[in-house]
Amino acid sequence: MIDKSSPIPLYHQIEEVIKQGIEHGEYQPGDVLPAERVYAEQYQVSRMTVRQAITNLVNERYLYRIKGKGTFIAEPKLEQNLKGLTSFTEDMSARGMKASSKISKFDIIPANRSLAEQLNVDMHTPIYEIKRVRLAEEIPMALERTYIPANLIKGLSEERVLSSIYKYAEEQMGLKIKSATQTLEATIANKEEIKLLEVDQGAPVLLMKRTSKLENGQTFEIVKSSYRADRYKFMIDLER
Repeated sequence: MIDKSSPIPLYHQIEEVIKQGIEHGEYQPGDVLPAERVYAEQYQVSRMTVRQAITNLVNERYLYRIKGKGTFIAEPKLEQNLKGLTSFTEDMSARGMKASSKISKFDIIPANRSLAEQLNVDMHTPIYEIKRVRLAEEIPMALERTYIPANLIKGLSEERVLSSIYKYAEEQMGLKIKSATQTLEATIANKEEIKLLEVDQGAPVLLMKRTSKLENGQTFEIVKSSYRADRYKFMIDLER
């Protein structure tokens, strides 16, 4: 309910009402949101107040608008805990979701100076360059660019990277991936990401860079992943 005597702004109270409706299942992804006038009449507030609440929820990705059709409930974001070292396939499997990939590039290239330094190999060392769109339930979630020294994981093929590289490396090659360093930053989708992730121009993406190492300390891979910000969020537990 709306409390007009509360110091909390009315538009913020309406935001919370709509959020609760989404979280409690009153609204399902893809449902059209009731018109502004419905909320205005129900809570005896101005349509401008309702419009502010809805605009804020669109900006927060709880809702999305389609011109000429209305405002709709967005798909909930997938949440990934940054504490563990897992693959995309493992993350989706833990949620009971089907993970899949579309390969846009699979090649072996000579390491340039930057790749050689990051992977701790000599220049011109053969490196797998793999570019995959990662999907959950057939929805594009991330564009992943992976670089692995070819001598570490022989026999890698396009067919094998359609699933989990980690699973193949550990179960078939006997490698033990022990640790990784990750960075995370926000940016705007470039032309390639707009096309492959099926997002609009100017859409935000979360850019994650990971360097993984084997238990013997050798660098296993460099991964640069662009996650759709409207579909994904990251979470980490902190203790003091």
